[in-house]
Amino acid sequence: MHNANFMRTAAFSLFVAFQTFQAEQVMAASANEKFFDAALCKPPYSMTSATEIYDAAEALAKPDTSSLGAAIYKVPSQIGRDGFKSTEVFFASNAVGILVEGQRADDLAKKYRLKPETSDLLGTSTKGYSRELPADQQPEPGLAGPGKVRIVARQGDALPGKTLLACEFTQDF
Repeated sequence: MHNANFMRTAAFSLFVAFQTFQAEQVMAASANEKFFDAALCKPPYSMTSATEIYDAAEALAKPDTSSLGAAIYKVPSQIGRDGFKSTEVFFASNAVGILVEGQRADDLAKKYRLKPETSDLLGTSTKGYSRELPADQQPEPGLAGPGKVRIVARQGDALPGKTLLACEFTQDF
């Protein structure tokens, strides 16, 4: 009798652990889709969308803040789409994105119709591409100040072996 109760309790505990693991995997997969979408400006960058993505990253990992004045979160499962892979989510004051494995700026530019940038951001990128979102996807005038939202792909010495794919708000000067 005691052995049967033990077996039932063990089986129930194993079932609960398995269900919890499955729920965590579904939550992580859902968050990973959101991270890639956010890097592609889906939805376009806003304080609301950035906060939502930030909260999802905070729920999965703790940030490394030692790089480029940004917070980089190493997430527990791989983010991937269109042949691009990542395990890192990137946040800066005006951008949210992912760090794609490898020097892939050219490939990202081709896939997402990005054009070469005319500036190297004071030497921080060796290769950069961007595409401004259409007018109907830009922030309301006055809500974010004068500026534009762009999808960017950049690689450089500061992130060896990685390429930043991000949705970025840049102010007009």
